[in-house]
Amino acid sequence: MFHWTILNDGVQMPPTNPFPKAPVLPDVGFVRLPQILSVLPIGKSSWWAGIRAGRYPAPIKLGPRTSVWRVEDIKALLAALGGNGLA
Repeated sequence: MFHWTILNDGVQMPPTNPFPKAPVLPDVGFVRLPQILSVLPIGKSSWWAGIRAGRYPAPIKLGPRTSVWRVEDIKALLAALGGNGLA
């Protein structure tokens, strides 16, 4: 059961969920880097270094500053890593 939090000034705050939803990738389409990093426990620099090293799939460039990845490629990467996200 969740309890309301009462702040020092008497304002009541609604309860927060201690079990946030796990990140979910869409079934088809493209994902941006923040979506990928929400399912892989690595940082942005490590992700780009992994792409340069050939460990991670290359992006598809939509514009000079916009990169996306196919969901199928990311799901294949997760499956290859055993689904535990350890890169």
